[in-house]
Amino acid sequence: MTKNIRIGLVGYGNIGKGVELALDNFPDMEGIAVFTRRNPEELTSKLPAVSIDNILDYQDKIDVLILCGGSATDLPQQGPSLAKYFSTIDSYDNHNHIPQYFKDMDLAAKTNDHVSIISVGWDPGLFSLNRAVLESVLPAGETYTFWGKGLSQGHSDAIRRIDGVKAGVQYTIPIEKALEEVRSGSNPTLSTREKHERVCYVVAEEDADKGLIEKKIKTMPDYFEPYHTTVHFIDEETFAKEHQKMPHGGFVIRTATSATGNKQKAEFQLELESNAEFTSSILVAYARAAYRFKEDGKSGAFSVLDVPPAYLSSKSAEELRKELL
Repeated sequence: MTKNIRIGLVGYGNIGKGVELALDNFPDMEGIAVFTRRNPEELTSKLPAVSIDNILDYQDKIDVLILCGGSATDLPQQGPSLAKYFSTIDSYDNHNHIPQYFKDMDLAAKTNDHVSIISVGWDPGLFSLNRAVLESVLPAGETYTFWGKGLSQGHSDAIRRIDGVKAGVQYTIPIEKALEEVRSGSNPTLSTREKHERVCYVVAEEDADKGLIEKKIKTMPDYFEPYHTTVHFIDEETFAKEHQKMPHGGFVIRTATSATGNKQKAEFQLELESNAEFTSSILVAYARAAYRFKEDGKSGAFSVLDVPPAYLSSKSAEELRKELL
């Protein structure tokens, strides 16, 4: 590349802050601005903070816009509206709604020949890639995905959107019995509820109806309803002391048999001390791919399954063949 890729950020929560930090490790990237719905003067960002109302003034100053909002309410609205004017990257993670979100983003991005790579992260994202590869090379088998133990940013954001919630986090915990069954190669049939549980810690507003908050969490479609969910109400002091870190991780496991009946197992694992920082680095790497797609004359929406791995790297094709093949 002959010039730095100019990056804009929309939102300055955990992901936005993580992206700003990650840019320091990507010498071919240049952060231009953080766009916010808050008063820009209140942000502590290193990059210039700009009201999102003025974002269209930056169309010629930004190559790729990284959308750092949550999937529950931010991205379904911000994504299609901004993809008309910028090439974008986002981490939309509501798995059941991805097909419709992809259609919305594809239509918006094609309006002015932009590129939008959606659902970028580790799941959806890197785990999606592993599922695709392992199912392709081990066709006679089953794929299992386990998340955690760790703090889920999307689910925590969904909790905090509930009226009466002052602060909240959610931890996804794999059920050990199910994990052992899968690793044994027995190819068990497991329901969503049998693989994971969700544990929530919530600080409620002073006069909030805790029973109603708990009901709204446990009955939330897609996010909590299919799982065994436990809700703990705690005070602000406990929340600040015990729930500020963002560890996470998980497994993609494919168990299969060969044509002659030999057992085969492949496993991809992540252990993360900071979910937000890892996800942010993935978003920035995929900004390279969006930039290259745009240079190739492509437009519309894409997923991580559509991106050549070489487009994620700052190295040339020759360097990749020499060093990584």
